[in-house]
Amino acid sequence: MLIAMLLSGTVTSQLPEFSQQYRQRLGGAIDALEEILADFNRDAARHGLTPAEAIARQKASEDPFVRSRGDSMLNAEIRLSRLKLQKDKLESAGPFERLVIFARGFDPQLAQATATDYEPAVPVTLTGFASAGAGALAGLLVMRGLIGATRLGRRRRQVQG
Repeated sequence: MLIAMLLSGTVTSQLPEFSQQYRQRLGGAIDALEEILADFNRDAARHGLTPAEAIARQKASEDPFVRSRGDSMLNAEIRLSRLKLQKDKLESAGPFERLVIFARGFDPQLAQATATDYEPAVPVTLTGFASAGAGALAGLLVMRGLIGATRLGRRRRQVQG
């Protein structure tokens, strides 16, 4: 049981660190999208178009490549808005609330990139310790449930046999 508690506590203790590394990537993704959209907006303005008019023109093009670029720019605008909103929520939240906000609305691309480059860290914050404790408790409850179910199954077999 102790091993299950240690394992589950260790795994859950990494949630705050993963969330923190995700937040760092979030800022980088916002910066990159802002740069891409700023270039697009400058190009649109140079041709006397608003960004919305430029995207509409791309989406109406006969050229499939140009149409797909219009979709890409629209998706970039939507994603940028979503990421900025999440960043604002994360910045104004407390440490425990950040975990909830992350879990409810993480960006799959950013979460995958974070997981790929993730570096575990020793939890030395209150949030890390609380997360480890919650994981250890969950491990204890799961193991007790499994042991209880096993014992119940044995008792039934003994009564039937």
